[in-house]
Amino acid sequence: MKRSGTADLPLHYGHVPLWLAERMSKLGFAIVETIAMEFSTAEVISKLSNPFWFQSFGAVMGMDWHSSGITTSVLGALKKSVNPHSKELGIYICGGKGKHSMATPQELLFVGEKTGLDGINLACCSRLTAKVDNTAIQDGFQLYQHNFIVDNKGQWACYPAGNESEFSNSQKIPLAFARFKIFYK
Repeated sequence: MKRSGTADLPLHYGHVPLWLAERMSKLGFAIVETIAMEFSTAEVISKLSNPFWFQSFGAVMGMDWHSSGITTSVLGALKKSVNPHSKELGIYICGGKGKHSMATPQELLFVGEKTGLDGINLACCSRLTAKVDNTAIQDGFQLYQHNFIVDNKGQWACYPAGNESEFSNSQKIPLAFARFKIFYK
């Protein structure tokens, strides 16, 4: 298991304006498509798994360089723009923030049906990664986001984020880049 890095970021409140979210989706798709076509889907996963590259990517897409919401915003924008083209690109983005994180295993089963990958194994990896992150790696932090990116070759990366439970909701300390892991079969 390779751990590619961590970054602790300050908490910022609010939402990404609709105009920026739409722009982030378009620009994020163009960048991911270019990397996938010019290099490989493995390179997309590798780059997205690097917290410093990811932070820079988010800044290019229009987020503040130090914003705690960058993980949620970037992965949400990518899920919205990449998934409609998943078959052509060979990249699938599952999960999300809050209740969407709980749907990750079901989304991975669907990816397995579409690609011929072992969706049951991917869902198991998702659950296991979330459990390990929640109880061992992010000791004291409760997961609130769980994204899982997989390519059509079965290479994947998991993107969890958590907050420290001893603080009130208004004082959450997110781990926007809590743990980025990339695994190869």
